[in-house]
Amino acid sequence: MKIIIGSKNPAKIKAVKGAFQRYEAEYITLDIPSGVNDQPFSDEETIKGAVNRAYGALEAGNGEIGIGLEGGVQDTEYGLFLCNWGALAVKGEPPIIAGGARIPLPDAVAAQLVAGKELGPVMDAFTNKNDIRKKEGAIGVFTDGEISRSDMFSHVMKLLIGQYEYRKK
Repeated sequence: MKIIIGSKNPAKIKAVKGAFQRYEAEYITLDIPSGVNDQPFSDEETIKGAVNRAYGALEAGNGEIGIGLEGGVQDTEYGLFLCNWGALAVKGEPPIIAGGARIPLPDAVAAQLVAGKELGPVMDAFTNKNDIRKKEGAIGVFTDGEISRSDMFSHVMKLLIGQYEYRKK
C-alpha cells in the first residue's frame, strides 16, 4: 500500500506511520499546500485544509491513500481553543474526516492569533524555543508534556483508519 502524507512535519509523519503500523506500507511525504490560511480560524477552515492536503497528496504522489492533517483554532464563548482535523482520501470516494482533542489557549497567546499571527511562531516566541510545531506543539506545552502534537494527531489517525476499515467491509 502506498500512503502519501501531505506534510513533511515530523509530528504528523510519526502519527501517520504509527497508525498504519499493522499495514505493509510505503510512505511518501510531500509538502502539499492546505489551500486555507496559514492559521485556520475555524473547524470548517481546518477541515478544508486537511481535505485539501489529503486529496492533493493522493494526486501528487499517485498513491492508494492520501492523508491530510491540519491544526487550527476555534473561537468559542469560553475562549480560543486548539483544534486538529484529519482527512483520509481514496480515489473516487468521499473523504473520511476526524477531529481530535481540544484545549483553550491562554489569553496572551489567543490575543496574538486574533491579531493575525500564526500559532507556530507565536509559540516559538512564547517558549523561547524553535519549531515547537514540529515537536511537542502548543498542546504539549499547555498540557505540561502529557499530550504531544504527535499524540494529538495519532488519535485523529486512529479515528480515520477505523472509519477506513469500517468502510471497506
